[in-house]
Amino acid sequence: MVTDRHTDRDTATLTPVQAFDALYAYCAPALVRQTYLLTGRHDRAREAVEHAFQQAWQRWPEVAHDRDPAGWVRAAAYECALSPWHRFRPGGHLTDPPPDPADRALQEALLELPPPHRRTLVLYDGVGLDLPETAAETEASTPATANRLMHAREAVAERLPELADTAELHRRLTRLAATERLPAVMPTAVRTTGERRTRFWTRSAIAFTVTIIGATALTLRTAPTHYLAPVSPGHAVAGLPAAGALGPLSKDALKLREKLRKEQAAGPERLVPEAR
Repeated sequence: MVTDRHTDRDTATLTPVQAFDALYAYCAPALVRQTYLLTGRHDRAREAVEHAFQQAWQRWPEVAHDRDPAGWVRAAAYECALSPWHRFRPGGHLTDPPPDPADRALQEALLELPPPHRRTLVLYDGVGLDLPETAAETEASTPATANRLMHAREAVAERLPELADTAELHRRLTRLAATERLPAVMPTAVRTTGERRTRFWTRSAIAFTVTIIGATALTLRTAPTHYLAPVSPGHAVAGLPAAGALGPLSKDALKLREKLRKEQAAGPERLVPEAR
């Protein structure tokens, strides 16, 4: 991507910031228009592209040495644009329709397609990738990609018969994307926002790790070192007869007590029974 704008010698001397800015200037404007085809929303298209380039800047060594840096960023932008979480955002179902009725009809037909079919149609008939490249970017097999493309074309042609011609479909997709003026932000703002977000998540991860370590240390400090059996709570016992009151001893009991008192505290008389 950079080689198209610079000579090999100039490319070798580019700093990471210069290389990123060159990639952004080359790809961002067209990528915003492409994501508008996928979402039908101006703000979501710009947000997806900015998020993709922020990811690219955070992983710049990997992206810079990728075989197709533009494809890497495009795949990230498409993933963000078609994320199912957007449906839970306020006004997630609203769109920004174009003023022309024909373009508006095409946009409605596109947005009714399932996201994988819509992405395949935009890549093949809009961007102009061939079938293997489209399959690789959508992480699908070539037969599955061809099946998605065929069903997407049939669905669009059913609503708009004049778009059964693939050349006319490509022309109309290009016109729809070019109709909306969607300028991208400056690359400096994208890099600054990405770096700020990286610092925030790094500090959050450090704070979370410190919290976990502190909680673990406190648990080890205050936890018991041996097993303490739980004490069962007391409860009343019902159904037992009431204890009788002690009364005076009978004559026989008194005689037996006197006899026992006279006997020795220990000895054969107390241990061996008497023969009768």
